[in-house]
Amino acid sequence: MTNSADQPIRVTAAAAKRVKREALGIPDRRKHRGRVPTQLKSRTKEPGTYQRVYRYRFYPRPAQAEQLEKTFGACRWVYNEGLALRANAWERHKISVGFAESCRALTEWRHAAETSWLQEVSSTVLQQSLRHLDAGFSRFFKKSARYPKRKKKRRSRDSATYVRTGFRWVEDPERPGTGAVTLAKQSAALDVRWSRPLPVGVVPVKLSVTRDRASRFFLSVLVEERIEPLPSVFVSDGQEPKAAGIDLGLAALVTLDDGTKVDHPHLLRKYEKELVRLQRGLHRHNKGSKNRGKARVRIARLYALIGDVRRDMLDQLTTRLVRENQVLVVEDLAIANLMRAAVGKGRRRKSRLNKSISDAAWGELLRQLRYKCAWYGRTLVIVDRFFPSTRRCSCCHAKGPSLDVSVREWTCAECGATHDRDVNAARNLRDEGMRLYWLVASALPPGRVPPPTIKASELSKVLPAA
Repeated sequence: MTNSADQPIRVTAAAAKRVKREALGIPDRRKHRGRVPTQLKSRTKEPGTYQRVYRYRFYPRPAQAEQLEKTFGACRWVYNEGLALRANAWERHKISVGFAESCRALTEWRHAAETSWLQEVSSTVLQQSLRHLDAGFSRFFKKSARYPKRKKKRRSRDSATYVRTGFRWVEDPERPGTGAVTLAKQSAALDVRWSRPLPVGVVPVKLSVTRDRASRFFLSVLVEERIEPLPSVFVSDGQEPKAAGIDLGLAALVTLDDGTKVDHPHLLRKYEKELVRLQRGLHRHNKGSKNRGKARVRIARLYALIGDVRRDMLDQLTTRLVRENQVLVVEDLAIANLMRAAVGKGRRRKSRLNKSISDAAWGELLRQLRYKCAWYGRTLVIVDRFFPSTRRCSCCHAKGPSLDVSVREWTCAECGATHDRDVNAARNLRDEGMRLYWLVASALPPGRVPPPTIKASELSKVLPAA
């Protein structure tokens, strides 16, 4: 529908239904035709529980691997078709297509002769793919993410999500917390390596099956679990909570206010020669050949090894920090800005800096600290990114000049104290974080504990709510 200037205008009501039915191929609602439509409500978790994901590796049989290959391809195809449907509906007809209309279009796709192969995959899995697309559009409309992009076979992650009606779970009475997991459209249970048990008696809420570039299959199990908070940690006098200022860097990955430093593992630098050798071998093979595919798998396995070592190291580090301290103070880092593109003069140095920041995985470290503090009754204080933690003297609080990254030690011009760059920053972060912590704690009513996360930039929102 267009106006006199050949510009599409938005149509609604009966005209929109007609356009969806005739131009877009979306059928009308057949079920519950006389029923008043109601908004879908998301499933709410039980009070006092947290949603936690347990990740396990499993080894599918040849028939299971073939069926999962079809599932990954069908989920990718449905996602792309749903994206094209919604984009064309708005660009050509100015009509909004939501999740419900996409599901009705999915039914037509499954019944069509040219796409009847979609019936070999569980419909609930395909609906979850459309739900992920709808969530991506919701984030885009909230301006918290970019416009959704099409998924590519060798670029996007192979994954499929099974809701409670898409799998069967039978707990093993001899080994509580483990059991048999059978996916929809499959007759045999998966061969799962139960590296740790699930909460006993808890039925999984959702399953996600993924395959990485190294052709390893993983099963992510979402459960609702009651996590007991850890005992509170206080200083020797027992009045003030034990706090730790954490400065993230590249010379040392983590520096604490007491002078403790955790070395940067530099995993990419450690395996750099091996990666270069494998990459050169990859480009010597012809595209599409089997030897090129084998070389690609070898590279993927090495990258998988690097990722596994990095995640394990960060998990152990963050768990130790959360167990030993009641309050953790970090700086609000703009990681995306720090890793801006290397252009112009000094681009090689900037490129190496970006590589080191990416290898350090600061974002993953902060993410783990955030959810572990919420789980175990700790408080994470995030200091404003413009706080001068590096060039302020932790002894007399005098502010010095800006320091280059190469300067590791400096002397205060006011009191003459010599500081290690990272230790001084960690001490300043601890002092500023505790100031914010007591500012929020003093505003709370008696008996209330501070929130698990206190962010300096959102302090005005926390104080009225407290």
